[in-house]
Amino acid sequence: MPKISGILTSVAAAAVALALTSAPSYADGPIVGLITKTNTNPFFVKMKQGFEAKAKELGLTPQAYAGKADGDNDGQVAAIEALMAAGAKGILLVPSDSTAIVPTVEKARKAGILVITLDTPLDPITAADANFATDNFKAGELIGQWAKATLGDKAATAKIATLDLAPNEPTVDYLRHNGFLSGFGIPVKDQKHYAMGDSPQIVGSDVTAGSDEGGRKAMEKILQKAPEINVVYAINEPAADGGYAALKAAGKEKGVLVVAVDGGCNGIKSVKQGAIGATSQQYPLLMASDGVEAIAEYIKSGKKPVSIDTGEKLVTDHPVPGVPSISVDEGMKLCWG
Repeated sequence: MPKISGILTSVAAAAVALALTSAPSYADGPIVGLITKTNTNPFFVKMKQGFEAKAKELGLTPQAYAGKADGDNDGQVAAIEALMAAGAKGILLVPSDSTAIVPTVEKARKAGILVITLDTPLDPITAADANFATDNFKAGELIGQWAKATLGDKAATAKIATLDLAPNEPTVDYLRHNGFLSGFGIPVKDQKHYAMGDSPQIVGSDVTAGSDEGGRKAMEKILQKAPEINVVYAINEPAADGGYAALKAAGKEKGVLVVAVDGGCNGIKSVKQGAIGATSQQYPLLMASDGVEAIAEYIKSGKKPVSIDTGEKLVTDHPVPGVPSISVDEGMKLCWG
């Protein structure tokens, strides 16, 4: 009976993974997998497009999966197990839980599968073969430096609200948050954690799941306790847009500086319209295409890749001395989604 139960559990896990989102097969070549946090965020939509296009170009068979929502670790575990069962040679992974997924990643690597994380590193980062991503701490640092320089002397008394990602604080979450604080001149107490107690200047903080609705609800809660806010840091642009909408609905958007990370086309439009003051742009298409190329090389020669920073640029139409940036028009030429 235990044996039958185990088989049923494995089959159920595979079925769940396959139900998440699977890409069509383009070839009979080696299988490569992509596992993202969701299949609705424009960032991951563009990543999937780059993954499938490059796999097709190189004669590989792409299979793409995504969790039901940001934070769906069980769904990602099931997807890795499905790819292992399918005989995949390499997996590109954007982990929802940077720590909880590690044992499953280790199992895949022991089976000879190359695992490269995209966008979000594992904790520890060495749990994957390589990490192809934005330097998320630097991305946060750039918007923090810009906000501080823009406010000038007022930065020292600014009241900050943070719109973060998830309760489990995956690496991308604490890296961007702490990068922002560091850039703003606020000492970071714990490099792998964040909390309102990190600084008396942080008057409100909540998680958003990286969505517009999440950002709006989080800001509504924050405003109930802290009606006066000068600066809003957001994990990404959808969360920033939702936060700004809540501020505007409350008649409190004037004089509030909103910053974010991502660089999607909708986000750059929000910068142009003034809802977001500046954003750090990242490049998901490059992460995916570089990842597929690295897996193809591994299949061919057995050579494992080294981690790379796929780049980040501050986008704003209000540049400040000492903080490198590009204009909104330049950002629109490089945006995605």
